[in-house]
Amino acid sequence: MIRKFHLKMDTREAIAGYLFVAPLMLGLIILTLIPVLGSLLLSFTDWNFVAGLGGIRFAGMDNFIRLFHDDAFMKSLLNNLLFIITVPVTIIVALLLAILIDKQVFLKDLFKVIYFLPYISSVVAIAMVWQVMFHPSLGPVNQFLMSLGWSNPPKWLADIHYALPSLMLIQIWIQLGYNIIIFIAGLQSIPKDLYEAADIDGANSWRKFRNITVPCISPTTFFLLVTGVIGSFKIFDLIQVLTQGGPANSTTVIVYELYDTAFNQLKTGYASSMALVLFLICLIITALQMLAQKKWVNY
Repeated sequence: MIRKFHLKMDTREAIAGYLFVAPLMLGLIILTLIPVLGSLLLSFTDWNFVAGLGGIRFAGMDNFIRLFHDDAFMKSLLNNLLFIITVPVTIIVALLLAILIDKQVFLKDLFKVIYFLPYISSVVAIAMVWQVMFHPSLGPVNQFLMSLGWSNPPKWLADIHYALPSLMLIQIWIQLGYNIIIFIAGLQSIPKDLYEAADIDGANSWRKFRNITVPCISPTTFFLLVTGVIGSFKIFDLIQVLTQGGPANSTTVIVYELYDTAFNQLKTGYASSMALVLFLICLIITALQMLAQKKWVNY
């Protein structure tokens, strides 16, 4: 009798647990898994979604063969790879600022808020501010450069050579606050005993940073590296607001090229093949990072 009662209680608890996770699981299945599988299938078709389901035509590997002969796509892929540079730069600058804020600065919470504000602000608002900052003739940046004697400063977002670096600079500025907050949390979790022992041994600041701080926050660094690289491949909003991929495709990335192909050119199957390639690139890079972590991440 007691055993049956326990079985009934276990069953009730299991049902209650499934009911609690059901809304989240339904959302995951309907809004994520089904679209992902649909995109995977559509990548092997030649389809314009305006034509309806009856217009689907199987194309085999034609979309993928065409991708690697498409200059616009290859340019967007190259730009995405260049955009990855923002990740290590952001991590290094954020780590240095996090150490300064955690150790040497008064009103730490104020500085945390100041650095974190760009991350939680509207990307559109941020983009408009930087558009004014980088205005070719009236912007504060070029006004300052001209005051220093630079008679013909860059046109920044309107210049084919400076547009992508300008976007990378803005992206670093946006992501800096998030990285600082995560690093500060990692720094505060390092046992103080390690630094006290190093002081007794006569270690200087550089040796303590290299032999204690860096190894102890390596899991935090790894987390920011993986999420940062994946995030760099998802960059879209800044480009949509500031440059629309221009000038001359100098700021086009895969997600923007995918959007333009799917919703402006109405080539849904071809755009789905881009999405699959993007997924595979992110998967390969993440797998390589997971393998490399065994050599430098200390848990």
